Amino acid sequence: MHSCGTSEASRNMLSVRHPIQPPTPRGPGRYKSAQPVTSRPGPQPTTAPPLLLLSPLLGVVCTLPPRSRSPTPLNSSPPLLAVRPSMAAASSTTSVHDFTVKDASGKDVDLSTYKGKVLLIVNVASQCGLTNSNYTELAQLYEKYKDQGFEILAFPCNQFGGQEPGTNEEIVQFACTRFKAEYPIFDKVDVNGNNAAPIYKFLKSSKGGLFGDSIKWNFSKFLVDKEGRVVDRYAPTTSPLSIEKDIKKLLGSS
Repeated sequence: MHSCGTSEASRNMLSVRHPIQPPTPRGPGRYKSAQPVTSRPGPQPTTAPPLLLLSPLLGVVCTLPPRSRSPTPLNSSPPLLAVRPSMAAASSTTSVHDFTVKDASGKDVDLSTYKGKVLLIVNVASQCGLTNSNYTELAQLYEKYKDQGFEILAFPCNQFGGQEPGTNEEIVQFACTRFKAEYPIFDKVDVNGNNAAPIYKFLKSSKGGLFGDSIKWNFSKFLVDKEGRVVDRYAPTTSPLSIEKDIKKLLGSS
């Protein structure tokens, strides 16, 4: 019968600890330090990249070839903006005296003849609600200051309500007979639009109005100094006599 105990010799054999021999190195390299053993992750579900999923939707966008990026030549420069001749001419004009206009008889008048005078330039009309008051007060101003170097230049215009329909001859006769206008009355002109007289393009660009550069109605007024520079602009409803103080200031009179 075998006993469950162990003999002394057997116990001695079990008690002897044999040193563990390191594994024989492979090749001339040094021993590699032991790496911790980690469990390998299991197979993951396959997911297509977002671009692949969207490629049917992107269609042509995904297949467009890349744009070529050519280097910009060193001597290249940005394109210049085209400048209209009228704008270029206006930018070089600095004085009312640079213009030539036509009088009521169609003759050319060089406005440089008014150098050294204070000018009030007005677009007039014969059938406007402002006609009587403006023509009356313009005549009063002219009579008072004409000998001091003051001049009024009247330009008839039919753009506002068709209130200046007559011929140049009829307009001059009306102003001179009814209001004793002794100042020059010029050829009928447009003051707004593509066909506006050059003098009015200059006046408007020199002094804009309250709601833009365009002339708003009959009897708009521009005050010009002795050098031909536009000093001020007045609305159609501004009374000519109310700007008398500005005229006197430019004339140098007290």
